[in-house]
Amino acid sequence: MALVNVTDSAASQIKRLLDSEGKLETHALRMKVVGGGCSGLQYQLMFDDAVREDDTAVKSEGVTVRVDEKSALYLVGTTLDYVDSLMESGFKIDNPNASNTCGCGSSFGA
Repeated sequence: MALVNVTDSAASQIKRLLDSEGKLETHALRMKVVGGGCSGLQYQLMFDDAVREDDTAVKSEGVTVRVDEKSALYLVGTTLDYVDSLMESGFKIDNPNASNTCGCGSSFGA
């Protein structure tokens, strides 16, 4: 099982955003799990040029997603997607390890 599955749509959006900032060759998307939110844990997505010793790199369609060792415990098997429709727009995280999620989907419990 892959640590994180990145859909083509998500990879395309990551590439577009990094390219628009001139950082496509130097940065990756960092997925992180931190304490907080109404369900106890929440996701953080950010562009980062740091490579840490405990990082796992997931490569997809020319982009890299980095996950630190602590966050990886909560993200195994997670799918990162990008949705752009009339009802919602943005990155969407489908985490099979989440035992409960808040109504807005930005925090979860495990």
